[in-house]
Amino acid sequence: MADNNCFQLRIITPDRVFYEGEATMVEFNTTEGQIGVLPGHIPLTVIVKPGILKIHESEEEKEAALHSGFAEILPDSITILAEVIEWPQEIDESRAQAAMERAEQRLKTKSPDTDIARAETALLRALARIQVLK
Repeated sequence: MADNNCFQLRIITPDRVFYEGEATMVEFNTTEGQIGVLPGHIPLTVIVKPGILKIHESEEEKEAALHSGFAEILPDSITILAEVIEWPQEIDESRAQAAMERAEQRLKTKSPDTDIARAETALLRALARIQVLK
C-alpha cells in the first residue's frame, strides 16, 4: 500500500466481490453501535447490523445498504463478509417501501406467532435501503 492515509477494503458476499479498493475511512453499524474505521485501527472483529455503509475514498464518498455479516478490522485492511449489500442503483424503492410497511404492520399487531426479532431486522433492512436512496 502506497499511502499511509488509506487502507485496503474488501467487501465480499456469497455471490460476488462487491467492492475492492483503497479507502480513507469506513463507517457502518455493528451490534455494539456505529463504528468509524481509520487506517491504523486496532485489530477487531465485529458483527454487522443493518444500516448504511459509507466508504470514504480519497476523492469521493460511496454509500450502500449493508444488511448483515461480519467485519475483520486490521491496521492496514478491512474485510467485510456481507450476507447482502446493495448499491443505491440496485435497490427497487417500491419493494423496499412495501417491505418496510409489512414489517411495521407485523410489529404493530404483535400476534402470538409473530417473530419480533425477525420483523425488527426486516424493518432495519428496509430502512437502510430507503435511506441509501436519499
